[in-house]
Amino acid sequence: MRLRIDLDACQGHSRCALTYPEIFDVDDDAKSFVHVENIPPEWEDKALMAIANCPERAISIDE
Repeated sequence: MRLRIDLDACQGHSRCALTYPEIFDVDDDAKSFVHVENIPPEWEDKALMAIANCPERAISIDE
């Protein structure tokens, strides 16, 4: 599984990075980014929760 963040939609709430720092981080503009190229199977539930909890729906699966 690969994740993608729509930087135009991301408003910098940082919920994903705060909740799942093993997958996400925040850049100097407070925009989140995925720092894991391929999400391992044991983290797929975390990735799906991050997608569901993004208030701007900026995170999606890029398959």
